[in-house]
Amino acid sequence: MVGDGREDWGARAVCRGADPEELFVEGAAQNRAKAQCMGCPVRTECLAHALDHRIEHGVWGGMTERERRALLKRRPTVASWRSLLETARAEHGRHATGSREPGAGWSKRS
Repeated sequence: MVGDGREDWGARAVCRGADPEELFVEGAAQNRAKAQCMGCPVRTECLAHALDHRIEHGVWGGMTERERRALLKRRPTVASWRSLLETARAEHGRHATGSREPGAGWSKRS
């Protein structure tokens, strides 16, 4: 959808000013690249983009190409990673901020 703000995620990425050579690395250097992703506000969008477009190289959304290939292999029926990851993020947010009442996983002690 045009104008919904979902397509301009790259402009908000932590790595937007990084040298691409830092993100398209191999071996132990991938851990440094992945570390940039940990606090990125658009990590989910970045990962979904790489998965939906089957990008084969580089670190995207905190995952290496090997990790993304393994995920795609485990979940071959996912039609839209963007939808799946956005739904999972919303669910996580609801659970993380929602209040728990006695009887919903908490025991009431006297």
